[in-house]
Amino acid sequence: MHETFFAAYDKLLAQWGPGIERRDIPTPYGTTRLNCLGSPDAPPLLLLPGGGETSVSWFANAPAWARTHRVLAADLIGDAGHSTPAPERPISTVADLHHWLDTLLDGLGIHQTTLAGHSYGAWIALHYALDSPRVHRLVLTDPTGCFAGYRPTYLLRALPMLIRPTPARTRSFLHWQSGGAPLDPAWLRLQKTAAALPKARPVTRPRPAAAALRTLRTPVLLLLAEHSRPHDARRVAATARRLLPHAEIAVLPGSSHHGLQHQAADELTTRVSTFIAT
Repeated sequence: MHETFFAAYDKLLAQWGPGIERRDIPTPYGTTRLNCLGSPDAPPLLLLPGGGETSVSWFANAPAWARTHRVLAADLIGDAGHSTPAPERPISTVADLHHWLDTLLDGLGIHQTTLAGHSYGAWIALHYALDSPRVHRLVLTDPTGCFAGYRPTYLLRALPMLIRPTPARTRSFLHWQSGGAPLDPAWLRLQKTAAALPKARPVTRPRPAAAALRTLRTPVLLLLAEHSRPHDARRVAATARRLLPHAEIAVLPGSSHHGLQHQAADELTTRVSTFIAT
């Protein structure tokens, strides 16, 4: 199973094109794998994937961003990918996640970065930006658990896959959540092969406090999937506008939560490129 997964991982990574540098950065919580693209002298752009995904999920976007930035895409520790957790020190709190990112940036020699995350990765990124001056700009793509809770129907549909993940259950769930919108075949194959891999329990609470969000002065770009199953995108947008009045917010048409990065690739890539170039 591991061999099949890493073969699918490498196949999707190959879509990034030439010039990829693989780096393993030691942290107190284990070694973090980063796939890097772009000039080492360019401004850094750190990318965090969603839960159950990997750094290579940015395949439709990273090559364009690497024209102006040093793209640094991380595999989350304890999740699928090449990052290796330290058994004696798991990530179990938000403070641990903050320390992990601090030591990761220290290991990369980066003082400040633009930080982007998808889904659970966006939840991590938002929590970090609320407490750290090291985030220069913040990009959130269909973040979960940040501005609204999960729809009960989404949790019920995801439950069998969460209790006993299998390739068939993962495929069924992802096709349901996409609402019929096409999913990239290489990405879908990677998600299916990742289903049976052991994963650590992620930190998912608390939701960022409304009072803290109102104090955030970091420039924010929030991009939501029109057909997102975890939450109602327009309600999330309305809540975010109330709490983050200075944020740039858009709902991307024709996209679903898990397929946002490749279903709306052109618009997402362009909006982020414009935002991080400002």
